[in-house]
Amino acid sequence: MGSLISNAQDLDFEAALDHLSKTKPATYTGIDSILKPFERDSIKMKRVLETAKLNAYHEGASYALNALGVINRNISNYDKAIELHEQGESFADKAKNNELRIVNLNMIGVAYRRMDIIKPALDYHTEALKIAYEVKDPSPTVNYNIAVSQNSIGNIYLALQQYDIAIMQFKKSLEIEEKANNKLGLAINYHNIGYAEEAKGNLDIALANYEKSLYYNEAINSEVGRMICFNSIGGIYLKKENYEKAEPIIKDALKKSLALKDQFYIASSYINLGQLEIALNQISQAENTLKKGLEVASTYNLKSSIASSSKLLSEVNKLKGNYKTALEYYQNAVDIENTILTEKNLQYVNDIVIEYENQNKNNQIKALASEKEAMRLRLERNKSIFWYSMLALTIFGIALFIINRNRSLEQDKQILTLEQDMLRSQMNPHFIFNSLNSIKLYIINNEKENAVYYLNKFSKLIRKILIASKEKETTLHDELETMKLYMNIENIRFDNEIDFNISVDESINTEVTKVPSLILQPFLENALWHGLSSKPDNKKIDLNVFKNSSDYITVEIIDNGIGRIASKRIKDNKKLKRKSVGIDITKARLANFSKAFQNSYTLDIDDLYESNTPSGTRVTLNIPV
Repeated sequence: MGSLISNAQDLDFEAALDHLSKTKPATYTGIDSILKPFERDSIKMKRVLETAKLNAYHEGASYALNALGVINRNISNYDKAIELHEQGESFADKAKNNELRIVNLNMIGVAYRRMDIIKPALDYHTEALKIAYEVKDPSPTVNYNIAVSQNSIGNIYLALQQYDIAIMQFKKSLEIEEKANNKLGLAINYHNIGYAEEAKGNLDIALANYEKSLYYNEAINSEVGRMICFNSIGGIYLKKENYEKAEPIIKDALKKSLALKDQFYIASSYINLGQLEIALNQISQAENTLKKGLEVASTYNLKSSIASSSKLLSEVNKLKGNYKTALEYYQNAVDIENTILTEKNLQYVNDIVIEYENQNKNNQIKALASEKEAMRLRLERNKSIFWYSMLALTIFGIALFIINRNRSLEQDKQILTLEQDMLRSQMNPHFIFNSLNSIKLYIINNEKENAVYYLNKFSKLIRKILIASKEKETTLHDELETMKLYMNIENIRFDNEIDFNISVDESINTEVTKVPSLILQPFLENALWHGLSSKPDNKKIDLNVFKNSSDYITVEIIDNGIGRIASKRIKDNKKLKRKSVGIDITKARLANFSKAFQNSYTLDIDDLYESNTPSGTRVTLNIPV
């Protein structure tokens, strides 16, 4: 039965190709009316291309190359798609056929947009718009492609997180599609509006638009459209925490995307499913799913999907306690996002769209029969352009400032949280358990008073660490109290041999002076374990706090240990070497803390000598206030 259908289709195609070769229609609509049933068949489109080339039928060649480009785009072969559309545009140019030029230019723009490469995407869409508006008596195909260009520019604004401007562009496109009763265009634009509303947090409005899009996709029986809508509707239910509704929809969307072999939507579907699995606390499954999404996105250079999957993998690794890996994934996501959302791209889009709007008004002026009317419109246009430009630049500047500020704050918050988690994970294993072992020795040796005394100190210290590690900053008073407790506990392991002293300048109000929480602990730990642990006796650490400038407080930590050179020699001779990241994290936290001040922190570590013999180390830390 299948072979009979196939043979019938082949006969239909041969008849269609023969009819095309004889009639050689010059319009896209004329060619499409003959070849529409075969446009998704790459083998048949290659036959059309060969036949058109043999007959010097440039319009036919352009149509076939455009169809092949779309086929390749839909399986995420974007570079090949762009190459085919460029050839299609070239054949259209030879035929002096602006309609087919516009179609191919728009499709090149769509391919670049899929890859989140903003500038060429915008260039090709605005070029298509420019040609379209110059066409006298535009055909339905030209009008449709004006809508495509408007929609794509809206999608570019979506990528740049300019959601209100994106919605305006989609509504322009929607007006054209409604007049033409183009159900595919209506489906696409309603979906895009839904996406923008979802990004703004308007979930109910977004859902209503997604359901409208699904309605039109059902009307034209578009499996691709159904899959896209299922993914988005499932995502809304996920955000509403209605997991029972979200799960079957999201899984169905993945199944459909895999069947369609569209890598763009396969990556999106894996990411959606991974997010659902995180919400359902299926962490291992989520990690595997998200890695699949990241692999697809990386293979096909899908920047937005790389960023989304990396952020979610950061969350997964944070939940698993892999803080270093979590930080790496998050920073990779931030780097990718920054390549898309840059001030340069935002300004470029703004300039191009304003230039296009101006060009469109110029074309209207030229079309006026009356010179007097043309003059009036010029004056009106210049005045409007001035004020609209001023307004647009003001809104653009404010939006850019808010976006950059919010992104910067969010990134700093995320990175700082991960750094604090890494700090806690670094301290907990080798400090907490060793401290408990030291207290256990007091219990074994029946030294009850010491055991109770140090157990109380230890519990206070752990409480302070847990509280402080959740805060970005603390008072200098609390920081010094925490360091006293820390040194009391560490001193147990040194048989209370360490003479630890804190000195604070009377001019400093420790109750109001703010410092990053737990910022001094890594320096004291280094003084203990790299400076004093290998020294036989007379072990001393002085912690001095004073103020030489109104812009800083200075914290000085001086030990009389063996010095850094001898300590490094001992470390190099050890078989088991553990790389410490404490000081690196501390520097990053100090840099984040300093962003709120005009001056940055400074850190100096100096070796001390007596008679050319190492006599300890001095850490000098200037913290802005």
